[in-house]
Amino acid sequence: MEGFLTGYFTLWFLVLATSTLLFWVRRRPAPAPLAAPLPPVSILIAARNEEAAIARCLAAIRQLSYPPELVEVLLGDDASTDQTRAVAEQAMQGYKGRFRCLTITETLGSARGKANVLAHLARVATSEFFFITDADIAVPAGWIQALLPFARPEVGTVTGLTVVHGPRLFDRLQGLDWLQSLGLVQVVSDLGRPVTAMGNNMLVTRAAYEATGGYEQLPFSVTEDFELFRAVLARGFTFRNVYRPEALAFSLPIGTPRRLLHQRRRWLRGVEALPWWLQSGLIFYAMFYPLLLVLAWVAGPLAALSVLGIKIALQGLLAYGCYRRAGLRMPWHLLPAFELYTVALTLGLAVFRLLPVSFDWKGRLYQ
Repeated sequence: MEGFLTGYFTLWFLVLATSTLLFWVRRRPAPAPLAAPLPPVSILIAARNEEAAIARCLAAIRQLSYPPELVEVLLGDDASTDQTRAVAEQAMQGYKGRFRCLTITETLGSARGKANVLAHLARVATSEFFFITDADIAVPAGWIQALLPFARPEVGTVTGLTVVHGPRLFDRLQGLDWLQSLGLVQVVSDLGRPVTAMGNNMLVTRAAYEATGGYEQLPFSVTEDFELFRAVLARGFTFRNVYRPEALAFSLPIGTPRRLLHQRRRWLRGVEALPWWLQSGLIFYAMFYPLLLVLAWVAGPLAALSVLGIKIALQGLLAYGCYRRAGLRMPWHLLPAFELYTVALTLGLAVFRLLPVSFDWKGRLYQ
């Protein structure tokens, strides 16, 4: 048993150290200048009961440095029961670009929920570039210029960078979780292996979207961004991930641990559709804490604490690289609390996954 544990933790640390090194040393070329004349773009936002968040989202849209006369903003009101539409229309009064708010009542093909809203918006969009974000996201001023240069004819999706931002400890732990996870995704993506796209900060070209038949032709999924990403790749397009400060958007945090579990349960649907080698890697990664308990029982608490200390140090180096590349300040003091957060979230999600209960997202239940 001791030999097995030694081999596991040695390999675990080797993988993490290699990932950290690759993230630090990989040189990613700066985007080429945008060609003149600048093209028009469409921004697609699905909103359901977002009266508390939509004004912040649209205020960020209004601050974009891209010429507003080249921007159309399409907001899909997904059967909201609050004042989402009224708040949105008030927030966009006087906007120099084009703004439309569509009330979504019909279903297109197999699309449901957010996918159905985006299917409707894509049908009325007039440009060749669909910039997709969420109602709880504030995009940066240079968002369009950060993603658009990567949208070459062979590139179907371009994914930006998103971090959770909020004042509470719970909020900041979510931010550290997001940024570090996206750093690991970037490492794999830099090696040319597709992982996923992120539908709150994503560019999809019209050519790639229409090649899939649109959301109305895709199998329904609660992780609609991942389903579209897979379909775009299957049609022969490639992808780009942009881990740069100018592509960094800020998400509102999930308010409670219960809501966080529902969010992650939804994301787990996408994880369950990943290639076997990625799923195997995630299982290998997640076995750390169960085997750490075994190590404490076999070799004693001091050995387990030593291994945990090495983990915190290596993850800290990766996190520092992630924050540095995103143009943010590294919160070193969060690292011990982040271990407790990770354990609690992993255990909670494992139990939630096994229970025969539905999960709630935007007021709708999914199995």
